[in-house]
Amino acid sequence: MPDDALTVNQPPRDHVLAALEAAPGVDRTGPEWEAFRQRFDAHFGELANLFERLYGERGDWRDHLAQLVVECAASWQRRPSELKALDARRDANPDWFQSGRMLGGVCYVDRYAEDLEGLRARIPYFAELGLTYLHLMPLFLAPEPNSDGGYAVSSYREVNPRLGTMSQLRELAADLREHGISLVLDFIFNHTSNEHEWARRAAAGEQEFEDYFWIFPDRTMPDAYERTVREIFPDDHPGSFVPMPDGRWVWATFHTFQWDLNYSNPAVFRAMAGEMLFLANQGVEILRMDAVAFIWKQLGTVCESLPEAHWLLRAFNAVCRLAAPSLLFKSEAIVHPDEVVQYIDPAECQISYNPLEMALTWEALATRDARLLAQALERRHNLPDGTAWVNYVRSHDDIGWTFADEDAAEFGINGFDHRRFLNRFYVNRYPGSFARGIPFQDNPRTGDCRISGTTASLAGLEDVTDAGDSAAVRRILLAHSVAISTGGIPLIYLGDEVGQLNDYGYADEPGHGADSRWVNRPHYPAERYAHRNDPWTPEGAIYAGLKKMLAVRERTPELAGNRLIGFGTGNRHVLGYQRPGERGVVVVLANFSDEPQHVTPLTLSGFTTASTDLFTGQTILLGDGITLPPQEFVWLRAHTA
Repeated sequence: MPDDALTVNQPPRDHVLAALEAAPGVDRTGPEWEAFRQRFDAHFGELANLFERLYGERGDWRDHLAQLVVECAASWQRRPSELKALDARRDANPDWFQSGRMLGGVCYVDRYAEDLEGLRARIPYFAELGLTYLHLMPLFLAPEPNSDGGYAVSSYREVNPRLGTMSQLRELAADLREHGISLVLDFIFNHTSNEHEWARRAAAGEQEFEDYFWIFPDRTMPDAYERTVREIFPDDHPGSFVPMPDGRWVWATFHTFQWDLNYSNPAVFRAMAGEMLFLANQGVEILRMDAVAFIWKQLGTVCESLPEAHWLLRAFNAVCRLAAPSLLFKSEAIVHPDEVVQYIDPAECQISYNPLEMALTWEALATRDARLLAQALERRHNLPDGTAWVNYVRSHDDIGWTFADEDAAEFGINGFDHRRFLNRFYVNRYPGSFARGIPFQDNPRTGDCRISGTTASLAGLEDVTDAGDSAAVRRILLAHSVAISTGGIPLIYLGDEVGQLNDYGYADEPGHGADSRWVNRPHYPAERYAHRNDPWTPEGAIYAGLKKMLAVRERTPELAGNRLIGFGTGNRHVLGYQRPGERGVVVVLANFSDEPQHVTPLTLSGFTTASTDLFTGQTILLGDGITLPPQEFVWLRAHTA
């Protein structure tokens, strides 16, 4: 637009409308323009308020806002018609992701299927499993071998050539959509690779792009920030800054080759909004917002979960409502439980990983004590309307013990000591441990450590050859039963449904030796998949057990949505909770002990005597209580007395 087309004295709305009228290449006629104007009228006020909050101290904030809205209008007009039809369907059914049919799968394209074409060939299996949501780990162009598993992005508009092309990704998204499967990708928006064009131009001294990052001429400001900022990857580098070849210092929260973006610059927001809308127009339906807690920096703070981080998410959401209305966000915030839930809101991240439930499921398996998990479900599980948890047993990442120390203290548990115990247990350094995990980022100075490992290896399946009476198989199914029955979207790391084991050869692959998380990112376990329909094998027993749970969940309305009510079992080994609905209440009881455990008649006296086992259809009488075998669970439809 011409520099003199607008005046900074205009109110933001008038300023932006004038920019839209003057913008070349924007078609301001017909029903598509009218649809955009209707969404503009509905959502611009929120976007303008957030933009002024974030950037109002800058004299040019209205100009950036105007350019942003023009870019939104152009992106909407480029949006394919089939995706606009999806927008309309989702607008008519905004709770679509709350369905009891929702099931997520996650994988690395190359490790699971070699490339995007190989992944398309696996769509029939995804349909067999019942997936409605497929999360592909980062597949963008990234530097090799130091890509941090793809989280160091060199271009958001190019697929790693080893995996395919953006055209193939667009075709895959369309094929998945035809099968009722939503494509989910990571949006790595806290940082880029140091090989991204923006970073290269910043390193070359271009002022415009230097302002995209946090670059300082000496250690004065880095030292000031590091007085209050925690160290994330001490094995990679100390502190939060790394030296550049010319002697300057750049902020790198995670790895040396990942440079943090400077969102105090509105040009960065606009640039990343453009990348986000580009991906939405390729057919991506959900973006996992990576490292959301770290996206805003302020001197003298921990630079995590600051108010501006939430304003940024809300502003990105407002952009989506203008130009890609059906796009959803999933938050990834591995922080204190009270902070995790702050990101979950219809105006921020509509869905979120549930790291507390995941970590405490493993804690309960190690201790055979379900009290911390029960406490978390009762206090921290329920979410605002229009949102949902993504519940998982494990992810591509490590396991961190994210429980709140104050919660543990109520049971006389010292949080620091308990984490040390859990770390020892899951790397098989504790007597009687069944686990075969690998330490990740073990920091002797702070005592911090996280755990790498597949579900099966952490649950003790490595020495099992016969499904028979396998405690490891029961642990795997028990852990998944919690993720599947607590509400929200259950997510399976693909391969875990057939009991894939650790890949101890991970260190032999270039760039992987210093990152133990590759132990739980094995290649496609073809032999294990071949046995998935043989119930006498561990993989067959796991697969059949999961399929059975998923079928019961799909036909049980009470298990859709999020609502959960705690249920005290009176037995520390037995987890209990209720999923209420119009037909009664589903009562879940799960025994985390290695011994049979009894739930007394008095504990169950709030329900009528007769209940129905949702797995067998048999009537279960509660008058004598219930005895659960080791690592077993029941889902009962009951009625209050």
